[in-house]
Amino acid sequence: MEAKYVLILDFTIGCLNIIELTDEELKVSEEYEDFSDFLSTLEDKYGFRLSNSQWMTTEILSIYHYKDGKEVADAELV
Repeated sequence: MEAKYVLILDFTIGCLNIIELTDEELKVSEEYEDFSDFLSTLEDKYGFRLSNSQWMTTEILSIYHYKDGKEVADAELV
């Protein structure tokens, strides 16, 4: 599976960063044995700190938003 998207949950400020990696970033990521070492090179560019976060990668991004037990579309995320 190619890590096209990186989702970073910053638990110190309650923020979810969704990063769609560029073709160049994907190419550079392959040079790293450990993907987290690659992610550390992106901290300043995307404004996150791995030490305050959990992360995951996915090839396809699906987002679902729920409110009051029901899925909502086009809802304002605050």
